[in-house]
Amino acid sequence: MGNGRSGRLGAGLGLALTALVASSADAGPSVAFINPGKQDEPFWQDAALAMQEAATSLGIELEMLFAERDYLAQISLTREVAERPRQLQPDYLVLVGDKRTLFEQLELAEGANIQSFVAYNTVQSDERAVLGYPRERYAFWLGSLVPRAEDAGYLTARALVEKARSRGLSNPEGIIEVLAISGDRATDSSNRRNRGMQAALAEYPDVQLRQLVHGDWRKDKAAEQARQLYLRYPEARVLWAGSDLMAFGAIDSLRQGGGVPGQDMLFSAINTSEEAMQALISGELGALAGGHYLTGVWALVLLYDHYHGLDFAATEGTELERPMFMSFDSDSARQFLERQSLTGTTVDYCHFSKVCNSAREDYDFSLKSWLEAPVHDQ
Repeated sequence: MGNGRSGRLGAGLGLALTALVASSADAGPSVAFINPGKQDEPFWQDAALAMQEAATSLGIELEMLFAERDYLAQISLTREVAERPRQLQPDYLVLVGDKRTLFEQLELAEGANIQSFVAYNTVQSDERAVLGYPRERYAFWLGSLVPRAEDAGYLTARALVEKARSRGLSNPEGIIEVLAISGDRATDSSNRRNRGMQAALAEYPDVQLRQLVHGDWRKDKAAEQARQLYLRYPEARVLWAGSDLMAFGAIDSLRQGGGVPGQDMLFSAINTSEEAMQALISGELGALAGGHYLTGVWALVLLYDHYHGLDFAATEGTELERPMFMSFDSDSARQFLERQSLTGTTVDYCHFSKVCNSAREDYDFSLKSWLEAPVHDQ
């Protein structure tokens, strides 16, 4: 079914880190993942580590290539994989298509006859005419899997408003003023989180979104934007952020101005980094949602089954959207950290596979199911 195995440990270009994972389990597929993030970026680091664990559990040979938040590097890394000799190409190429790079990436994969799969982001409406649907214009594009990103924005915004109401954090006119720092304008997941946030705020007549800015997922940029927002809207007591790094940037700015996070201003974040969990437990964060970092893991499960003859398209279709986000409180944050801290064991990802687990009838890609999954020795 595939094009062979990639045995390289170097990726070239000075931009990629290759993490090759091999297992003593039954031979499985080889997969290369073009990771759009930085190697030290908490979300994409967590995503990479989880994928490596799942690959080991499933017997998948995984190659991780980091684009370091350079959208052009996503394309050049895809080209590097596509131009390899056939025996060094992976069976599958997993793409994210951040910053609208999907067209170029699919073109390269298709030209090399490499089966591709898109994870984390979906095709945006204005891209559909060019890209079409999986297995149509691009025959080797197998499908896509995205978290229901609106849930993240909705859950965190609603939790923030309820907490602000309970504390009476309204202005003299009785309005709860909300500030928002989004990811970027071009990424599907960012726009969908925003829509979820705005839908939640619209349910409250006493809530007003004062301004939405785009922090480009950067802590330093969000810190500067937050500083300006605090000056512009001195009676705002709620700040919604599209990621944990941007929330921490806004928190740093509040502290520098003499404010106390969790008291003078309520903050929310999206992601499941240890720092975010600890901030929720300590009260610095008032709301937190996450679980979508596992999207790459679930993509590996689908590709594992596909490689072994069970095509997800037959029962799930080619474009999958699944609820993956969970709203955390201090207790569930502690449970998550406890699961993450287990040493010598890993989640048994065969539990989620229809090929491995003959009792499974439906794919369950929720964080709750992951927290309750069986573990095995590494």
